[in-house]
This record gives sequence, C-alpha cells and structure tokens, in this order.
Amino acid sequence: MNMKRFTAPTTREAMNLVRAAYGDDAVVLATKPCAEGIEVLAMEPEGLAKVQEIAARGAGPGTTVKQDVGTLGMSTLSFQDYVRERMLRRRQAELQGKPDPVMAVPAANPKPARQDSEAERQRRAQAQIAAMRAQRVDSATVRAPAPAAAPRSGSAAQRWQAAGAATRIEPQMDPSPRAVAGAPILSQAAPQPAPRQGPVAAAGNARDEARLRLRQPAEAPLRRNPPVLRDEVPSVPGIEPGDFGAKASRTERERADLMRELKDMKGLIEQRFGALAFMEKLQRQPLQARLAQRLLEAGFSPALTRKLVDACPSAFAAGADEQQWAQAVLARNLQLGATPLEDRQGVFALIGSTGVGKTTSTAKLAAHFAAKHGAANLGLITLDAYRVGAHEQLRAYGRILGVPVHTAHDRASLDDLLDLLANKQMVLIDTAGMAQRDSRTQELLQMLAHPSIRRLLVVNASAQGETLDDVVSAWRAADCEGVVLSKVDEAVRLGPALDTLIRHRLCLQAVANGQRVPEDWLRLSADELLQHAFKPRAESAWSKDGQDLQLVFAGSSAVLAAAH
Repeated sequence: MNMKRFTAPTTREAMNLVRAAYGDDAVVLATKPCAEGIEVLAMEPEGLAKVQEIAARGAGPGTTVKQDVGTLGMSTLSFQDYVRERMLRRRQAELQGKPDPVMAVPAANPKPARQDSEAERQRRAQAQIAAMRAQRVDSATVRAPAPAAAPRSGSAAQRWQAAGAATRIEPQMDPSPRAVAGAPILSQAAPQPAPRQGPVAAAGNARDEARLRLRQPAEAPLRRNPPVLRDEVPSVPGIEPGDFGAKASRTERERADLMRELKDMKGLIEQRFGALAFMEKLQRQPLQARLAQRLLEAGFSPALTRKLVDACPSAFAAGADEQQWAQAVLARNLQLGATPLEDRQGVFALIGSTGVGKTTSTAKLAAHFAAKHGAANLGLITLDAYRVGAHEQLRAYGRILGVPVHTAHDRASLDDLLDLLANKQMVLIDTAGMAQRDSRTQELLQMLAHPSIRRLLVVNASAQGETLDDVVSAWRAADCEGVVLSKVDEAVRLGPALDTLIRHRLCLQAVANGQRVPEDWLRLSADELLQHAFKPRAESAWSKDGQDLQLVFAGSSAVLAAAH
C-alpha cells in the first residue's frame, strides 16, 4: 500500500499531480490547506483492495466487541466496569494458559450467531442483566470476604461470576454537587479476622485480592463549576481605565507632530538647496538671468519664471532672443475661446467679486449679440437685489437695446424665468458682486447650479497675483465656461492675470478694456496680450535688477519648491 502527499497552490493542480502519479482511479484519502496551498494525501487504486483485505482479516476482535456490546447494551454497568471485566477475563485466561478470549478469533463460523433473531438477543441480554442484578448486594452491607479455598475446578466464567458477586456494590447517587452521577460508592466495613489457611489457599486469596483491586472503581473526579465570562477588564492598581486611551491618543499626537516637523525640515532643506542651485545657475548663465529679470518685471510669478528659466536653451538662432522664446512658450500655454461669446447660444451667468465690471460686461455682450442676431432673441435676468438700485443700471441698458430685464430673487423664481425665456437664443444673467471670502458666495453658486446655466468668471486684470489666485479658488473657476478679463486698461502689469490663467489652465473668452458699451469689448489674441504684458515701462521703485533676483527667489522658496 503506497500513500503519497501532493502539494500545489490550488486544488486543481494538486489533483492533476495525483492523476499523473496514480491515474484516474487514484484514491484520495484527505485534503487540507498548507503553507504551499493545498495538500492531498492519495494512494494507488490497488491500495483500497489491500485495506479491505486487512480489515477482513482483523474482523475477530470486532466480533467479540460487538457480542459484548450486545450483552451489556441494556445493563446499568459503566464503561469503566466494562473495561475492568475485559481485563479480568484476559488475566484469568493467562493464569489458566488459555488463549486470549477477547482477541482470539472463533474457529467456528460466526454466521449462525449473527442469524439469531432480534427477539432472542434481547431475551438473552435481559436474562443476563437479571442474573447480574440478583448477584448485587445492598450498598449498606459489609463486603463479604473472599472464600479461603476457591475450587480450581469449573470454568473461568464461573470463577469470574463468583468474584463479581463478592465485590460488586450497588451504586448510589451522592446528593453533593461535587459527586458525579452514577459513580459507585464503597461502604467501609470493620475488618474481620480471617481463619488460618494453607499455602494454596493463601495463594488463591492473593489472586482474589489482585482481582478485587482491578475491579475497584477509580476515584470520581471533582465537578468544577463552569467559568463565568465577564466583559469588564480587571483594573490595574494605580492606573485608571481612561489612562490607556489618553496615553494612546497622546502618543499618536506626539508621533504626528514629529512626522510633521520632519516633513517641514525636509521641505526647508530642499527649498534652500534648490534656491542656492538656481541662483548659482543664474550666476553662471547671464542669458537665463536676463530672462528671469524680464519675467519678474512683467509681473509673472517666481514659480512660472523658474520653470521657464529651467527650460530656456543656452543659445538661440540669429535674430531671436530669450524674450521672444518666452513669449512663444507662454502663447502656446494660454488658452483662448474658439468661438466668440456673441456667436454662441445658451444661458450665461456672469459672476465675480465686487466692482470687477459684471453689469457693464453683461451690457457689452448683450449689445454685441443684439447687433448680430437681433434683440428679440436675447433675454436679460438680474439677481442683484443687494445693492440699492443695482438692477436699474441693467434696466437702463435694456431700454437702450429694447430688451426687458427680469428680476429673480431665489432659485424658484430663477427657474420660472428660465422656462419663460426658453425660446431665446441667448439669456444673460447678471449677479450681485461679493467678496471671494463672503459666505454668501457659496449660496450664489448653489443658486446657479442649474444644468442649463454656464458660468463666466469676470476677473480684474489690475489685481495682485495672490488676490487672483484666491478669487479663482473661491469662485471655482475650473468649473466655469471661461474667464472674462476686465479693466485691462487700468492694469499697470498684465503679467499676474496671464500667469493665473496659464497656471490654472483657464480659458480666456473676452477682454474688456474700458467703460464704453459696446466698444470696449475685445477679443485679443495670445500674442497681443503677451506683447502688452512685456511692453517696456518707466523705472519705478518696484523695478528689479539683477541683485534683487536673489532676494525674490529666496523669499518665495516655498512657492518655487511646490512648482518645481
């Protein structure tokens, strides 16, 4: 019989190994998971026949056990008594020189015994049980002494019954909770003087005493109460239960503070070394230093300036310089609307901070659309109900154009007006001006969260770069249709506005460079805007020279590191 273990990552692979080793008729004995995956214990097909043959040869002891079980099935003997009786039977067979009655295979054919009817087996078992109960004595009776000279004649079964009759005591139930149910209790009796006996009788008595010791039941184990499971954790002396959570949270905070300090230190080191390396590069390459100075003079941020300087080539062809190269790169990165706003259709809402020119830009766009497509295809709505007489300005422009102006106070009225003006090709919505940090800004954005409304962010071109970044973030410019750049005529430097559009990747739709309606509504190209941004200006206190570059880049090291 050949058994073998097969291991594989999956059950399918393990069964393939078994099939390859023993064929399709292999016998699988067991499967279990292991470190390699699945372990299969299998043997060859001929091994099953060998197992059955071995089982057939060893059927003798099993037959004897079945007979004993049939005999004692309805008795009140415990399992310990059953085992002791089998051991006593073996010991008697050894003393008489006979084969083991338990393990010996009967020579006769056991089939007739198996063919006995069920009624006969039950009747025979009941007769044996009645004989056993008749041989028992009351538990209060003193144990009788063994016979002095037991006759050696007779069968082993008779001697076994005699010994059992002398020693078996009726079990009692101990009312104490520590006693086990069904455990026999032996009564203690006073010793009686035994008569004088010869050597043969003394040997017989010694054997009887050995048998009695074998038949004495083991001491009943003490019953233990079941353990009580409790949810509470025993408190440690000197430590409150809440101290563990406080210490854990304090440890977590200290670890977080340490990690934050390490990150800040790492960032500071990288910024300083980066700034030093960049300044050393500018000192070695005058061309890049001159480009950085021009970009900073035009109003571009240090972050965008450093990117351009790092990408700037060390030499140019004849007739070209670093400023022309920078203008070409910036023009490619400045996004412009493909179609003018006055030639498009839909619902547009102009939003932005206070005083950026939303109402004027709405009037300019409305005038251009009415001039091309007619005033009958235009609708005007105002949401500016905060300022006193704010809607009167748009109504004055509407009367000039011949277009009525409607006022919406909330989201419901706005939806009704949009349904009313659904047949118009273009509907313009003028909104109230609010600071980018005002809480009402988010309320206005939620009011304009209509599927058909597209937002246009109006940005003041003369604002500082930091202010423009804050405005773009607060008004969610990334979700807008585009940007209208207003007050270009008031801006001394156009670089901050163009820098914001390039870094945030916003689309420029139109440019407003004055108060006149509709003349000051332009659509400039990227080259025109960059030429205006790089236009030379007179010297002022805000002008920067080569010595100021180190101060600029050292002061904005955090921005440079983030951009890099």
